[in-house]
Amino acid sequence: MTGEKIKLPRKVQHIIEALESGGYEAYAVGGCIRDSLLGRKPQDWDITTSAKPEEVKKIFKRTVDTGIQHGTVTVLLENEGFEVTTYRIDGKYEDGRHPKEVVFTPNLKEDLKRRDFTVNAMAYSEKEGLIDLFDGAGDLERGRIRCVGDAKERFREDALRMMRAVRFGAQLGFSIEENTKKAIRALASSLSKISAERIQMELVKLLVSDNPQEVRTLYETGLTTVFLPEFDAMMATEQNNPHHKYTVGEHTIVSLTHVRGEKVLRLAMLFHDVAKPVCITRDEEGIHHFHGHPGVGSEMTRKILRRLKFDNDTVQRVCALVAGHDDNPPATLRNVRRAMVRIGPGAFPHIFEVKRADILAQSSFKQQEKLEYLKEFESCYREITESRQCLSIKELAVNGRDLMEIGIPAGPGLGEVLSHLLDLVIEEPEKNTREYLLHTAKEYSIL
Repeated sequence: MTGEKIKLPRKVQHIIEALESGGYEAYAVGGCIRDSLLGRKPQDWDITTSAKPEEVKKIFKRTVDTGIQHGTVTVLLENEGFEVTTYRIDGKYEDGRHPKEVVFTPNLKEDLKRRDFTVNAMAYSEKEGLIDLFDGAGDLERGRIRCVGDAKERFREDALRMMRAVRFGAQLGFSIEENTKKAIRALASSLSKISAERIQMELVKLLVSDNPQEVRTLYETGLTTVFLPEFDAMMATEQNNPHHKYTVGEHTIVSLTHVRGEKVLRLAMLFHDVAKPVCITRDEEGIHHFHGHPGVGSEMTRKILRRLKFDNDTVQRVCALVAGHDDNPPATLRNVRRAMVRIGPGAFPHIFEVKRADILAQSSFKQQEKLEYLKEFESCYREITESRQCLSIKELAVNGRDLMEIGIPAGPGLGEVLSHLLDLVIEEPEKNTREYLLHTAKEYSIL
C-alpha cells in the first residue's frame, strides 16, 4: 500500500495548504487515511497540525470551538465542517477515559504515538506523502489490529479501546494481534469504568458490520462478562435437542450472520434466545426444552437494552421481535390475522427475517419443512396486508363516536363493544362494514 492511493478532497487540501502557507505543518490523519489506503470512501476527514487553536482561528474566517480544551477547532468551508486538531500529548489518564491534561506539541510523532491502533496512526499530505511511523500500512496488508506502542498502556488510557479493537476487526475483517488480544484479556474488567452509552455505540457498530460473529471475540476476551453477562450464560448453555446442534450462544452467533446488517434485526438475533439459560428443562429422555423463553426473553431484553441506554423505539421493536420469534400459527389467513394482532404490528415484516435466521442457525432436522412453512406464513401476511384487512380497532369501519350516536354510553362498556367488533372482523374481514358493525354493536350492547 502506498500514499499514491490517497486523493485528498479539494476542501481538505485547501485547509492543509492554508496552514502550510502560515508556516505550520498539517496532515490529514487517522481513519480517513486508513480507509483511503483500503480503497474505501472516508466518512470524515480529520486534520492534525502544529498550529495551536488560536493560530488556526486566525487563518480561517469561520471556525467553531468544538473541543478547544483538547486542541480541536472545526473549520467551516461552504457550510461543511472539518475538525482541525493541534498535535498533542495526553497527560495521565485517571478515570480510564479522559486525560487529566492535554499538552500541545510541535512534534507529529508525539501526536501519533498517543493514538489507539497502528492503522489509525497514519498521516498524509501531498507535500510530505504518507507518514507511517508504526507500520500501520503493513498491518492493513496483514489484516490485523495492533495497538500503537504498549497495548496495556493504550487500554489503561481508555478502556473502551478494547471494544474498539474488536469492532474495527469486525468492520475491516481483520484479526486482533496476539499481544493486543492478551492485553484485552488482562484488562477486560476495567471496561466497567466506561459509560453504557459508549459501550452501546461500539456494540451496535460491531453488530451491524459485515462480521457480527466477532461478538464471539468479545466473549473470549472477557468483555461480555462486564457489560453482557447474559451472553456468557448463553455460551455455557447446551441444547440437547434434535432441532439444534450448537450451544445457545453459538446458535445466536450463527444466526447473526444470517440476517441483514440492520440494528434492530441484529439486536433481535443477539437476544432472541437470551432466556434459554433460565428456562431450560430436561425430560425423562434427557432432551432439553425451553418452554416460555420468548416471553421471558422479551422482558430480559427490555432490561438489558435499558441498562445499555437504548432509545425507547429500539427497545420496543427489538422486544416485540424477541417475544414473537417462536410464534408459529397455522398458515391460514384467519390464524395469521390473529397472530398479527397477538405479536403486534411493530414486529412485522421483520419477524420473517428473524425467523428465517433462527431456522438457518439450527440443525438440519425438519429445517426444510420449517422454511416452507415460513414461506406460507409470509404469503398469508402479504395477502392480509395487500388487501388491507382490519387488524385493529382504529381500522374498524366505525369508531367510538359512531357507537355513542346509536345510544351506547361512553365508558368501559364502549371499549368492550369495540373489542367484540374487532374479534368478529378478524374472524371474517368482509364484516368490516359500517352497516353490519352498527347493527351488531346495538344487539351486543343490549345483551
